[in-house]
Amino acid sequence: MIDRNGGYRPPTEAERATVAGGVGLLLDHREQPARDRLAEVGFDLRTLTDTRSGRRFAEIADSHEGGNGNRGWGRVYVDLSAPVRWSVQVPHPVADEDSEKLGVGVLRGTSGGVMVLAGAHRRSGEGNSADVAHRQDTVFDAVCAELVRRQLPGVQVHGFADSSQPGYDVIVSTGKADDAHAEARTLARALSGKGFEVCRAWARDCSLEGRTNTQSAVAAAAHVPFLHVEFSRTVRTSERRIARAVAALDTVTSGWDSPDRHGGSTPSAASPSAAPAVARG
Repeated sequence: MIDRNGGYRPPTEAERATVAGGVGLLLDHREQPARDRLAEVGFDLRTLTDTRSGRRFAEIADSHEGGNGNRGWGRVYVDLSAPVRWSVQVPHPVADEDSEKLGVGVLRGTSGGVMVLAGAHRRSGEGNSADVAHRQDTVFDAVCAELVRRQLPGVQVHGFADSSQPGYDVIVSTGKADDAHAEARTLARALSGKGFEVCRAWARDCSLEGRTNTQSAVAAAAHVPFLHVEFSRTVRTSERRIARAVAALDTVTSGWDSPDRHGGSTPSAASPSAAPAVARG
């Protein structure tokens, strides 16, 4: 459970590199080296089976999570059923309440995904040290950068208070990047088709456009498609509206789940005996 008063300890550069390297080893089909690398910094690798779809996912999780000395470094989920081709990123779980439900829905909706989930409330720790969307010295950012290095496009989901952008349900932006304008337009059309009012950041001034987003900047530098998508509280309070939002996001991720995109890889499966056969989230 992530709460506003939960613990957070900034990782060292070596710790960040070790977790990102472990994720990379898994994506390179090297399960045991990945497990060994992650164990060096107290991360576990196991397999979960989604009871809804029957698909198998690797879970990379901080073994300190929820206990004394919680570090708040988060989790990574990797689809084991298909070549990995894209990511969904959830930098502010709980703080952007129910944004994690959107992330899980997207991961389940299209094969070939990786979900990067922050492990602490954005106001944990000192200053903004746990606000992973605006820091380069976090495990979250290190993993996202590893995925960009592999040319995997990503969508980052956030939440906003209805009063922050009155009259709109969703804000769609490419952040600092210029390589996902086609996907942004596709997503905006799909969301409009689902009955949502969409603020299109390329067409008008919207609040919360993600221009200072750290992961967006890394993707922009590498010319990797990146979408920054904000959902209103009204959208996130309804399971029905969340399902409609996920269906719209799937129109983009399904396009990314294509052999025409380079950089994807099929990770080897972790041992089924290492975890209960149920996907959480």
